Amino acid sequence: MPAPSAATFSRLADLIAIPDAAARPTKSITEVFTGKELATIPVGTAEDAEAAIARARVAQKTWAKRPVAERAEIFHRYRDLVLAHRDELMDMAQAETGKSRAAALEEVLDIAMTSRHYARTAAKLLAPKRVTGMLPVLTKTRVRYQPKGIVGIISPWNYPMTLAVSDAIPALLAGNGAVLKPDSQTPYCALAVVELLYKAGLPRDLFPVVPGPGSVVGTAIVENTEYVMFTGSTKTGQLLAEQAGRRLIGFSAELGGKNAMIVAQGANLREVSDAAVRACFSNSGQLCISIERIYVEKSIAEEFTAKFGQRVRNMTLGADYEFGIEMGSLISEDQIKTVSAHVDDAKVKGAKVIAGGNARPDVGPLFYEPTVLTNVSDDMECAATETFGPLVSIYPVADVEEAIEKANDTEYGLNASVWAKTKAEGESIAARLRSGTVNVDEGYAPAWGTTGAPMGGMGVSGMGRRHGPDGLLKYTESQTIATTRLLNLGGPRGLPPKLWAKIMPPFVKALKYLPGR
Repeated sequence: MPAPSAATFSRLADLIAIPDAAARPTKSITEVFTGKELATIPVGTAEDAEAAIARARVAQKTWAKRPVAERAEIFHRYRDLVLAHRDELMDMAQAETGKSRAAALEEVLDIAMTSRHYARTAAKLLAPKRVTGMLPVLTKTRVRYQPKGIVGIISPWNYPMTLAVSDAIPALLAGNGAVLKPDSQTPYCALAVVELLYKAGLPRDLFPVVPGPGSVVGTAIVENTEYVMFTGSTKTGQLLAEQAGRRLIGFSAELGGKNAMIVAQGANLREVSDAAVRACFSNSGQLCISIERIYVEKSIAEEFTAKFGQRVRNMTLGADYEFGIEMGSLISEDQIKTVSAHVDDAKVKGAKVIAGGNARPDVGPLFYEPTVLTNVSDDMECAATETFGPLVSIYPVADVEEAIEKANDTEYGLNASVWAKTKAEGESIAARLRSGTVNVDEGYAPAWGTTGAPMGGMGVSGMGRRHGPDGLLKYTESQTIATTRLLNLGGPRGLPPKLWAKIMPPFVKALKYLPGR
């Protein structure tokens, strides 16, 4: 199965929110598997972003007046369109990123599940809520939710489809407009999924796509929107948070991770080994929530290392648009350099290579073997720094207590995985980890895929949450409307103020006996 056709790229390019795009400077987009040029993309400017935001602002005023149920119908249709066009979407994801077919399918399914979840729950989440008023009978209080306005979404290259639209879905359902700046390496992935959103009935001006440099287009988005959602590196996230803070606008981010897996005595090591392959090497390890540190009790460390090492050595690598390949390519020369530097540094300083450890130009220009290390010490670059590639280190520990201590000894706190003899033991360990999500008896998928539960990082792994009620309500401004009834709280007309002052304290004290007080 070949990469998408020239006609496909031409059709998608017409969706870009850049006027006179044909006369603009362009950037080459290559097929990662081969390095061949697939297409070019016009490079947007700050002015393009500002103009797109202005159009979205006009469209948002009409959109916000539409009933939530009416908005939701668009996203029910969108879910069906995404699933119906899954093959074309997977082709595009593989072409621009070099990921395996299975990793591309993850994106398609995640978009469909997110769209379904919020289309079903948005109306209930956004409905006005009655809360207990200041004084029974005398006051009635309701909480309403108003859209922020325009949400800026800055999406990454590693999951360029789902992270382009899955954060936009709740923002749009909440009544906002949105503007998207996709990563410069993967703009057509974003355009492919946004095209289907337009086909589902979303007004085009409500969600424009402006490709271009982050320093230019991204900055314009932060400076002109009411909320920013970012997925990417911790360093960039810190800069954007600072910029958003100066404007006092909302900001949410999923950032880096140095995620840990704990394997306790009694765990089924064959199951752990298979799951660890998924946890460490899905999307070639280019996944914020992938596992890079494995802590194993010493009594089982040798057996686990042998089983896992053998499993990794048997993994299939390939540049193929079909299912069956376990790991695809890295996306860029920069990624190859980072992984190579971490592995080479570790080997020089005494680490032992259990599996992998080499680039594979014979497979494709940007391939690197899935790599497992032991004997990793604190002075090695890969010990504490996120690699964001197919590299994981195994650390034997005396017991579970040491494993928990080591797992928590990091400035990150995004995802973790726990394997133990029983589910109850695994859940007990999980509750002691400083991590936004923890998966018991899996690597990352169950927590990520539970769209009804919040997902995000502690520490420098992020702020705010996607998914769950928080993933939608963060795009709203809560408003309290309190109505006074029967008499004014200054007291009945004609009642002396001193007498009113004597009545109120015992009245307030008596409130504790009422339900909900």
